[in-house]
Amino acid sequence: MTVHEQVSLEPYNSFGISAHSAFFTEVKNAVEFWEASQFAAANSLPKLIIGGGSNILLTQDYSGLVIKNNLQGKSIVSETTDDIILRFMSGENWHEAVLWTLANNWYGLENLSLIPGTMGAAPMQNIGAYGVELKDVFHKLEALHLQSGETHTFNANDCAFGYRESVFKNKYKNTYFITAVELRLQKRPHIKADYGDIIDTLSKNNIALQDATPLAISKAVIAIRQSKLPDPKKLGNAGSFFKNPSISVSQFEALTKKFPDIKGYSQANEKVKVPAGWLIEQCGYKGKIVGNCGSHAKQALVLVNYGQAKGNEILALAKEIQETVFQKFGITIEPEVNII
Repeated sequence: MTVHEQVSLEPYNSFGISAHSAFFTEVKNAVEFWEASQFAAANSLPKLIIGGGSNILLTQDYSGLVIKNNLQGKSIVSETTDDIILRFMSGENWHEAVLWTLANNWYGLENLSLIPGTMGAAPMQNIGAYGVELKDVFHKLEALHLQSGETHTFNANDCAFGYRESVFKNKYKNTYFITAVELRLQKRPHIKADYGDIIDTLSKNNIALQDATPLAISKAVIAIRQSKLPDPKKLGNAGSFFKNPSISVSQFEALTKKFPDIKGYSQANEKVKVPAGWLIEQCGYKGKIVGNCGSHAKQALVLVNYGQAKGNEILALAKEIQETVFQKFGITIEPEVNII
């Protein structure tokens, strides 16, 4: 393990924010991570663990130790005639893992294609898209306790998955370092194409829904995401900046009287999920540029760095959007991105 001083974090965050870390190291295994953790403890330094850097907003230089997760490797744990359990080290790129499973005819991740980030981040926030969430294919994970150095195993119940939530974002925040994730995938396709965008995209490619393969679903999802979301390599962003809020049925019914076009999707917990992008667009922010940042022209939910924006500029815009949405609709929208 080598520790570097005063390292630029611009290449390590998808917003492309120019910030520096007092100390920086890359780790390739649990032993190196533990050494890095001990270095931080010995020097009374806070730690920031990053993977793909696609879900963080840096608002200032970091005075502690940034640990870049480069744990690599994937393998078969076990399999039956119907399913297979795969083990991924936490530094593996998520989308590359999805493509690898499809190439081997293992199914379940196709709707989660092109989500940025690493395998270790996936269970932390229970990533999801187009009707599928990480919890649907999750088997278990291994994580290193930051204080004791012991490795603990977590099953799905232990993780307490929710909408973009898990115990690693609240109860055990900054307590564990996820080292490996195991997923249970199927050997027979189970197509999920309930979303109109997927059906429309398949139709444009002359593919009937009943004839769609998991690979076709993956390609459709990739096409949809590329059409709506800017490439971070060309325009700094962290994908969806806000979570879609859930409100009570009574609040939603009251809002429909005032805003007949409001969108809403019924949830199992007697709540209604409202698309944050629609709320933001109704407040006039879609495509709006404020200084060096703004809300993307094709997807209001995505905040972007149009130039040399500082993290605080983007954060100020986010707070302004939150306040405006609340004033107009009485709905609080919360960031999905981690503010550092």
